[in-house]
Amino acid sequence: MAAPRGIPRADALQTFLTDLYASRVAVDRWEHVEPWAVARVRLQSSAGALPRSVVVKWIPDGQREARTAPWRLRTELAALQFLEEDLGIGLTPSVIAADATARFLVLEDLAPRVPLDQLLRRDGASAHGEGLAAFARARGALSAATAGWAHTYYARRAALGPVDAAADQVGRHAPLQEEAIEHASALGVPLDGRAAHELAAAMGELDSPGPFLALSNGDAEANNLLLHATGPADARLIDFEFAGYAHALTDAVCLYVPGPAWLTVGDPTTTGLADQYRRTLARGIPEAEDDVRYGYGLAAACLSWGLVRLQRFALLDTRPSGHHSRLQLIATLDAAARTAETYRTLPHLTTWIHRIALVLRRRWPDADQDFADSARFPPYRARH
Repeated sequence: MAAPRGIPRADALQTFLTDLYASRVAVDRWEHVEPWAVARVRLQSSAGALPRSVVVKWIPDGQREARTAPWRLRTELAALQFLEEDLGIGLTPSVIAADATARFLVLEDLAPRVPLDQLLRRDGASAHGEGLAAFARARGALSAATAGWAHTYYARRAALGPVDAAADQVGRHAPLQEEAIEHASALGVPLDGRAAHELAAAMGELDSPGPFLALSNGDAEANNLLLHATGPADARLIDFEFAGYAHALTDAVCLYVPGPAWLTVGDPTTTGLADQYRRTLARGIPEAEDDVRYGYGLAAACLSWGLVRLQRFALLDTRPSGHHSRLQLIATLDAAARTAETYRTLPHLTTWIHRIALVLRRRWPDADQDFADSARFPPYRARH
C-alpha cells in the first residue's frame, strides 16, 4: 500500500524491518496522522516479536526548512534513547529503529492511548481532572528525572550531529520578545526602566537555570500527552523533535497560561494541578520547595511566554472583530500577569503587562471580555 508523500517507500521500510527482525515483514496499511509527518503503520510478519503496528515519523518533502531539517529527528532519537536507555524512565514511546541518516524513526505505537487535548475538547476539563493531574505529574516527572544529566544527553545528541546546547538553554524566543517590546512601544506602552530591569533579571533567571536545568520536549502542551480514555494510568509524553535542556519551569507555563490551542486553562492552584506538578518536580529538584525561588522562576517563565505571544500583535490586528486569536492574546497576558501576582514577584513587569492588555482591550472592544467568568470561559476552552 502506498505511503504518504515524503516518507521512504513502503518497500524500503519493509526491507529495513525485515533486516531488523530477521523475518519477512510486510506493510499492510498506512494511516497518515494529519497534518504531521507521522503515520501508524500496520504490519504483517511471522516474527513473534514484531508488533502489529508501529508509528513512523519522517522528514517531509517540499515544506519550509524548519519542518524539513534533519536535526529534528536526530534530536527526537537522542532524547527518546536518553530517557529509555540512560535513565530508564517509562514516560515516552520506545524507539524500535531509525535509519542510518535519521530520515525516519520507527516508534512504539502507544494506541489505544489518545491525546489529552482531544478528550478536553470533546468532554471539557471537568470530565478529565485525573487526566490533567497525570499531565501535570508527567511534566514534573520529566524535569525531575533529567535534572543533572545534561552532559549525558548532549553526548548522545552530539554523536548524531552538531547541536548547540547553549542555544537550547537560552531558548529560541529572544527575537520574538524584542519584537513584542517594539509592539508595546508602538501601542503607547513603552518598557520603562524598572520594568526593563525586572525583565532583564527574569530573562537572566531563564537563561541560567542552575539546579532547574532539565530536559524539555520543547512543546509542553496537552496534545503531547497520550493516555487511556478510560483513565490516566501509564500516560506517556510524545514529540521530542525540539527537545533540549532549559529552565524546568518553562514546562509548567502550560498549566497557568493558555497555549496556542486554548483561550483559558483555568487556575491550577485551585484545581490542585499546581501542587501535583510541584511535588513531582521537587523529587528531583529539591529547590522547587523554596517558595521564593520557585515563584520567581515560574513568573519569569509565564511572563516570557506572554511576550512571545505578543509578537503576533501585528497579525492579529488585521483580523476581523471577534476572532478568537485576539481573545487568546489578552487572556494570555492576563494569565501571565496573574501568575506573577500570585507569587508576589516582578511587580513592575507585571504592571507593564497589565497596561498592554488594557490597551488591547480598548483597541479591540470585541476582545474586552471577563476571562474569570467560568460560565463563558471554562478551563481549557478551545480557541477556534
